[in-house]
Amino acid sequence: MIVVTTPTGQIGREVLDLLLDSPQATGGIRVIARDPARLPARVRAQTEVVQGSHADATILKEACAGADRVFWLVPPTPLADSVEGHFRAFTEPLCEAIADQGIRRVVAVSTLGRSVAKNAGLISASLAMDEAIAATGVHYRALCPPFLMENLLGQADAMRDAGAFFLALEEDAVLRTCATGDIAAAAARLLLDDSWTGQEDVPLVGPDDLSPKGMAQVISEVLGHAVRVQRTSSADYKATMLRYGASEAWAQGLADMTDALNTQGLYGASAPSTPESAPTDFRQWCEQVLRPTVHP
Repeated sequence: MIVVTTPTGQIGREVLDLLLDSPQATGGIRVIARDPARLPARVRAQTEVVQGSHADATILKEACAGADRVFWLVPPTPLADSVEGHFRAFTEPLCEAIADQGIRRVVAVSTLGRSVAKNAGLISASLAMDEAIAATGVHYRALCPPFLMENLLGQADAMRDAGAFFLALEEDAVLRTCATGDIAAAAARLLLDDSWTGQEDVPLVGPDDLSPKGMAQVISEVLGHAVRVQRTSSADYKATMLRYGASEAWAQGLADMTDALNTQGLYGASAPSTPESAPTDFRQWCEQVLRPTVHP
């Protein structure tokens, strides 16, 4: 039995689709969903659904009963009053379930930056999650992407109407990227494979060497009109998040993360590409995902 968290989220939804399409998923699939009505009809028909949050120890215990594999993702919660506390609130019930219910394998979405990141907001919290899960002794794979291409989708209107997108990152420095589809594919492969053991990071770094300026050039070519990248400061980024309703702690965590990306090179040129595990390049993603969003 495979347990899938965040089945309506960007990555979780893609993982679930791949599992449902695979003849290898013979032990059954169980999903944890706050609102089962948001699940597609085929998911409700082909999986067991446990309603609730996977931060709830009782819900997680119910979902993990008889299961041996878990796809794990801590969802972003901009209203959280503590970034570290938010990740702990999800991770501690999982560690209890691993100890009490015989979970053998966990595949989780984490991030690049292990042994390098310091005071890096959400990145540091995600890496601490890995350490807590690994300490249980469970067989563990931490999927470690850099900047997600899908992070740009929220600025599709700005690209169309203003010919610009905004990043609080160095314009000329290499920014490694990954498509969520590649994360989902890696997760599904691992969840369907019962031969691996031990604990390892799985870097998922796309094949590009693009800076934000280079990304803007590709976007311009794919969309057919000029699009520029405009750098903002981490302070402006924080202020924007506060205006959109994020808590002080969450907005500061995002600002700390961007400062760390700029100063510590966590997603920079020193991170080698892994095209065997993250084959989607930025132009391909722009053509397949971004362009239909900008010009539906």
